[in-house]
Amino acid sequence: MDKSTQSEIKMILKQYGLKVNFIEKYGKTYKIVTRDGNFALKRISPQLGTDFVRNVQMLYHRGYNRIVPIYPTLDGRYAVLNEHYLYYLMPWLPNEEKEDRNEKHQKMFRELARLHTLSVKDIPIASEERKEHFELTSTQLERESEFFEEFLERSEKKVYMSPFELLYCTFYQDIIQALDFSKQEIKQWYEVSKELEKGRTVVVHGKISTEHFLYDERGYGYFTNFEDSKVSSPIHDLLPFLARTLTTYPKRWDDCVEWVYTYLSHFPFREDEKHLFLSYLAHPGHMHRIVKEYFLKKTKKPEIRFVKQLQKQYWLLKNTEYVVMRIREMENQSKGTESSGPS
Repeated sequence: MDKSTQSEIKMILKQYGLKVNFIEKYGKTYKIVTRDGNFALKRISPQLGTDFVRNVQMLYHRGYNRIVPIYPTLDGRYAVLNEHYLYYLMPWLPNEEKEDRNEKHQKMFRELARLHTLSVKDIPIASEERKEHFELTSTQLERESEFFEEFLERSEKKVYMSPFELLYCTFYQDIIQALDFSKQEIKQWYEVSKELEKGRTVVVHGKISTEHFLYDERGYGYFTNFEDSKVSSPIHDLLPFLARTLTTYPKRWDDCVEWVYTYLSHFPFREDEKHLFLSYLAHPGHMHRIVKEYFLKKTKKPEIRFVKQLQKQYWLLKNTEYVVMRIREMENQSKGTESSGPS
């Protein structure tokens, strides 16, 4: 770290009344060692600052305290604007993990469910809004279905298909099945929800990850990195996590299903939320993006890179399919148990 950066950080920390002994950089975070203890100074874009601070304060007011605390400056501000960035100060947590990966995920999803429970709020939703969302989504899914079919026919008419086109034709049936399932679930969502007058919102963390779930010296877990937080549907915390986690080689993701149900056991989805969640999760939008990019050929990306990307997205599709089918199977079993209960 150069001297000008160190000098800049020391000037920022003076506004907290801290005298710095040592500074160490970890990505966008600086570890600050002082005689008063160790701190984490985080740098973010100013555009994120207002919502970020407001959402964290809202959670504190609702009684949710498993957030890495944000310290105010001597004059009461929760962030310091310097040049093109906002800086905020937190304690430096040791984050010593004493359990395996699966147990940490279980704890994280239990805490996420508690965060959502304490911040949940019913909001009025007009029937016209639901209808508009259903019609727009259905139209988008139909257009994607037509595009996938047209690209298949265009590829099969060639005497010699490119490697990408050949691979796409091999994957086509799985892509369409995922799209059809997404259509089916969005229809069921509308049927279940069209008469409902309210929907649920929560404070969404925005980027849940075990990297953003840290342990203090007592072993308690705390969420950090609320820069992408917003008030939205609870499904918008699960979907990005699943997309990132399932982007890997094909495997049976029973762990992932277990984590989802750990969350749902503490914060159950309503019937309409279940259908919307499964529709969004199953939707092969990642396949649509890469095939469309190849079709338009606005980039000079070589064929081999397109092929690798398509293969990678197909693995994501199959991993997601496994999770979706297991959730659907477990939901059907649950309904069967309920309907066959004692009379």
